[in-house]
Amino acid sequence: MAILSDIDETQTNPIPNSPPPEKKEEPTSLLPNAGNGLDLEKYSWGQSLQEVTITVPVPPGTKSRQISCEIRKKSLKLGLKGEPTMIIDGELLGPVKVGESFWQLEDQKTVSVLLTKSDDKNWWKSLVKGGPEIDTQKVEPEPSRLSDLDPELRSTVEKMMFDQRQKQMGLPSSDEIQQQELLKNFDFSKMKRVDKFTNMP
Repeated sequence: MAILSDIDETQTNPIPNSPPPEKKEEPTSLLPNAGNGLDLEKYSWGQSLQEVTITVPVPPGTKSRQISCEIRKKSLKLGLKGEPTMIIDGELLGPVKVGESFWQLEDQKTVSVLLTKSDDKNWWKSLVKGGPEIDTQKVEPEPSRLSDLDPELRSTVEKMMFDQRQKQMGLPSSDEIQQQELLKNFDFSKMKRVDKFTNMP
């Protein structure tokens, strides 16, 4: 009986030292800043589909020769010479065009870095792999300039914008204006008048 009792206890009571089932923690995405990036403790970054901009505050009076910045196709290192750790040191989320990327020191207190993306169709969820991530669904793309659109699409967009403005002001749309113009230019003098009472007995 004792053996059965031991078996029952083993079956009904979980082993106290057994670890709980692992739950995969999904990384929490952060809301992007106004530049579609993040404001972090040591730097901030933003992006468009074509470029990534990074702003790094440095001690006032910093000279360009004190800056160490190494831009590679898939990585970025940036810091102050003589400092034990780099401000940014990691593998970029996507490849960049090194020849079209550069950095500059502004007002001896801010380092600005511009990276030109090799792939201009995707938003980066983080600057470097393993870094804090943004929710790319919350990114607000810049409106396309009309001059960048092909003529047919541009004409359609301009018409939609005009109709929207007219609607907001309670004025006729472009189609309604066109109909009014057609009616205005139509020559009614050549129309035969049909009197419905003429053929009545």
